[in-house]
Amino acid sequence: MAGGAAHPGAELLPFARFLDSSLQPLVYGYGRGTLHELRAREFGRLAGTVYLDHAGTTLFPQSQITSFMKDLMENVYGNPHSQNISSKLTHDTVEQVRFRPEDMWSAERQDAAAAGDPAGQPPHLFCYPAQSNFSGTRYPLSWIGEVKSGQRRPASRPGKWFVLLDAAAFVGTSPLDLSVHQADFVPISFYKIFGFPTGLGALLVNNRLAALLRKTYFGGGTAAAYLAGDDFYVPRESVAERFEDGTISFLDVIALKHGFDALERLTGGMESIRQHTFTLAQYTYTALSSLRYPNGAPVVQIYSDSDFSSPEVQGPVISFNVLDDHGNVVGYSQVDKMASLHNIHVRTGCFCNTGACQRHLGISDEMVKKHLQAGHVCGDDVDLIDGQPTGSVRISFGYMSTLEDAQAFLRFVIATRLHSSHGQPLPLATPGEAGAPPEDSEAQNAVPATRARGSSSPQEDTSPHSGVWNNSPTAVDAEGLCPPLLEATGTQQTTSEKAADVPDGDLRSHVITNLFLYPIKSCAAFEVIRWPLGSQGLLYDRSWMVVNHNGICLSQKQEPRLCLIQPFIDLQRRIMVIKAQGMEPIEVPLEENSEQVQICQSKVCADRVNTYDCGEKISNWLSKFFGRPYHLIKQSSDFQRNAKKKHGKDQSAHTTATLSLVNEAQYLLINRSSILELQQQLSTSCENGKEELFPMNNLISRFRANIITNGTRAFEEEKWDEISIGSLRFQTSLCASLPAVPLISPSCLPLLHFLLLCPCHAVKGPALTYPTLAKVNTQYMIDGERGRKRGRKEGKGKRTTTRPGSLSETYFLTGFGTLSQMSDDLHRSANWTTKPRCFPKAF
Repeated sequence: MAGGAAHPGAELLPFARFLDSSLQPLVYGYGRGTLHELRAREFGRLAGTVYLDHAGTTLFPQSQITSFMKDLMENVYGNPHSQNISSKLTHDTVEQVRFRPEDMWSAERQDAAAAGDPAGQPPHLFCYPAQSNFSGTRYPLSWIGEVKSGQRRPASRPGKWFVLLDAAAFVGTSPLDLSVHQADFVPISFYKIFGFPTGLGALLVNNRLAALLRKTYFGGGTAAAYLAGDDFYVPRESVAERFEDGTISFLDVIALKHGFDALERLTGGMESIRQHTFTLAQYTYTALSSLRYPNGAPVVQIYSDSDFSSPEVQGPVISFNVLDDHGNVVGYSQVDKMASLHNIHVRTGCFCNTGACQRHLGISDEMVKKHLQAGHVCGDDVDLIDGQPTGSVRISFGYMSTLEDAQAFLRFVIATRLHSSHGQPLPLATPGEAGAPPEDSEAQNAVPATRARGSSSPQEDTSPHSGVWNNSPTAVDAEGLCPPLLEATGTQQTTSEKAADVPDGDLRSHVITNLFLYPIKSCAAFEVIRWPLGSQGLLYDRSWMVVNHNGICLSQKQEPRLCLIQPFIDLQRRIMVIKAQGMEPIEVPLEENSEQVQICQSKVCADRVNTYDCGEKISNWLSKFFGRPYHLIKQSSDFQRNAKKKHGKDQSAHTTATLSLVNEAQYLLINRSSILELQQQLSTSCENGKEELFPMNNLISRFRANIITNGTRAFEEEKWDEISIGSLRFQTSLCASLPAVPLISPSCLPLLHFLLLCPCHAVKGPALTYPTLAKVNTQYMIDGERGRKRGRKEGKGKRTTTRPGSLSETYFLTGFGTLSQMSDDLHRSANWTTKPRCFPKAF
């Protein structure tokens, strides 16, 4: 580590030392070949990725899918309600799958008549989870017998007590012996065990209780006989058929067979998985708990009801919040964004478990209601309100998790929270390792922006096809910029002048120093001196985007090499020339041929947009460069997408902006003086103690702004309601945050992920949207007065109708009912506020 040795409490706990100090024998791996071989063979897609959300869903192995697809290719599976040969094959295969859980969860056979008759006793149901999905705490399975025997039940509630054990989180990494712990009802989720298929669950039911189950409705396949015109219905005798309304997802059920086979073949069974995942969880818990700042303050606060002493009391789940050196909570959204930059996948929020979240975080019922009124809803990224956390960070391990996964995560926390005495961050994983920031040799030589003419930038790369529309009456020049009530005077600065020359700016000279447009969303910038305005902002700004084979828009988060794609607009020839290192340039027409184009739909920030594919030629070019099938699409010229209304702003019809494929508004503007202050905050010291500043141009490029200004005090732009550029006037409003730019960008520096936390100003009407830095008491924060529509609500979903089937004389499956996932668009309100978040450290 450069700059000196780490202080005590800032070092990564060696795994060998942890094993030696353990009071109990610990098991890592499965004893049949190395775990590295398993990962390489079955989970090659995880190369360079640290996946730590197995409590959300585990991942399927390649051989499971290969085996399942081979099964489908070799067999004909018909509807099991029919009577033909293919339908009989489906029925028999599904019935065979029903019996697999009997072996996995040790459900013994018993005579159904052995159950006591609860007649005359009021029935009660006691429900509890075998494992908390919030903290990983495992609750005693002995409660089942204690409740049923009368040792543990409310004294005021006499009667017959039954037990429902929610084992969805538990059985993903642990065996469950139902012959010993005889719960009456056990719901499970198969995607938490196998990763595939998703949306398929089951209910194990003690066969002795089948007669107690009642239905007030029926669907296809559940009736022995019924009348359409009279209230007459006789259910089928089989409880499975009685509760499985309609045709089941029979192909998904068949897929379960291959899941059971793969899990047993790769690991040897659930007991091996339990030991392996607990070893990783205990090691990570021990290492996290030992991390300390130089002043002795802990780096994280862990939420748990156990001390991770054994897998009987704790699952492979760790829920925590990161703290600063004063004990203040760092918002989980910041941690999540930082982790994403290092390709570390975690879960944040309350995980659809409000009760546990309230108890561990100390959130009262009144606070929950207050948070809702302030605009916070489940699943959003409002992580702090009045300085108090609204959720936490959760990591969880699965059967294919490795020590390298755990250590990559620990190195990430150490490097971003703990620094050496000389200000140098501790090393992360080396390039190419899981958890390391993306690195690409081509990316290091990339050109982030190209200039149309007159470039004095060292990154100049002028295209011979570059065109400038100089005679347009609506063109914008790099000229004087005037905030309202303030006249611009003095001479215009040249593009090459640095904000460092005038830290507070010449208060009588407000100028635009640079103009950028980004023809292809998430690709390199195209710098111009003069450019026309269209109805959606700068002409052709973010008019195209790269999508995958499913039509999903790609960003540099998913595909960092997008920054290597350099577009050039030639207005005279009406073409866009696209370049990339190692590729021949390719031309794309600026406008579509309306007679040949086929309109398709895509999504940008939850908005549906009409687009068209730019053709097979450019698709092949992109696919060759990225090594996977990609397409270039352009927003249809006759499609109109309106900016969403902002709270607290006049939204009359004449100020409603129409958008291209931008996230939120038409323009982004940045103030050099504000960036200068950020640059000073990000200054580092080299090994000889000399202070080093991030290059200003590289720092500015992280914001992907359209307009770069100078001549104002730092953060003065936050007070602007309107600005004018020549005869054009623009209205401003504040939005939540600026999208992240990954570190693969040229000349990237290790601390530039601070920029992820900067808010932005959005521009309406002829519309500017400009990002800036909010400053409070010389510290940077996220200003929470405005929010944008973002993301999807995550969670376990809600179970719909339960559908029994036949497992054995003791337990049966309720038939693979669908687990519906809620995917609502969420909005952040205008009224929530947060405590200022300083980040002299990486969060």
